[in-house]
Amino acid sequence: MDVGRGAGSPRSSFLTVLLVLAMLVGPAALTLHRVRVPAVVDVAYPNPSPYGYSVSLLLFIVPIVVIGWWLVPRDDVKISKKSFVLTMAALIPVGVALDFFFAHRFLTFPNPAATLGIPAPALGACTKCHIFVGSPTHILIGSVPIEEYVFYFTGFITVLLLYIWLDESWLSAYSVESTDPVRINFQRLLRFHPKSAVLGVVLIAGGLICRSLYNHHNGVSGFPGYFVFLVAAALVPSSVLFPSAVPVVNWRAFSLVLFVILLTSLLWEATLGVPYGWWGYQPGQMMGIFVTAWNFLPIEAICVWVAVSFQTVMVYEVVKRWKASGRKARHAFLGS
Repeated sequence: MDVGRGAGSPRSSFLTVLLVLAMLVGPAALTLHRVRVPAVVDVAYPNPSPYGYSVSLLLFIVPIVVIGWWLVPRDDVKISKKSFVLTMAALIPVGVALDFFFAHRFLTFPNPAATLGIPAPALGACTKCHIFVGSPTHILIGSVPIEEYVFYFTGFITVLLLYIWLDESWLSAYSVESTDPVRINFQRLLRFHPKSAVLGVVLIAGGLICRSLYNHHNGVSGFPGYFVFLVAAALVPSSVLFPSAVPVVNWRAFSLVLFVILLTSLLWEATLGVPYGWWGYQPGQMMGIFVTAWNFLPIEAICVWVAVSFQTVMVYEVVKRWKASGRKARHAFLGS
């Protein structure tokens, strides 16, 4: 199926979203680059943000409650429960995997007083760890604050609920109906998209180059593991789902979701989470681009929610096409 190239086409709408994002990010990046001295929180003050991380989760929980239990019924929005559940089942494990397998490599949690103090299991992520001996390796089981898992769980739900409400109600004029031939007529949903694969390779190569330059100028060693994880998590699905998602995504709704989530994440990261030690980042696993004005926030912290928003909407719309077609999964995704 051709996604179209004219004005108002899905392809044009997607490129418009990228243009608007670049229009905002470009001047902001140049401005932030001029800052040479970061703002510093007075760390001598005892417990400067008690339970701050725990309470801040309301930034996701409150929108879930408002959209799910008030705006959706009020605006007569029909949510495809199966599509919603399947999308969450596919995506939430990505956030869980990030915490369980990589938290000890990518993240730090220097201020435990900002949490409830309830540990959740993660590989080698805590000072109080238990060693499980097995053949042929030893597995170091530690913990992360339980808020970490709630953070990603509620984050994915917030992104998807916000998109569904905007798509079905606020910006429904630009939505593709579930019975529209564009949505239900397709040969197969899994279709290789070489541009996504090439973009992934280019981004990873760029991350490696940035890290190499950072290592050279600072006399340190490291690998941009977090950036590689984000690129893989966003563009591996895109390399097989993007052609099927483009014609049916409500790009106006997506753009608003992206900007709301991005602004929320910047509030969280730049003014609260990192300065007050709710979480931090392992410098050796970043690609070496840090925002000085935001307490040396790594660029990966900004990219993560762009990747989450893109990935969530794309997976949801492909799953929704499958359910709308009435075909069995194998036939829908692989063709006859």
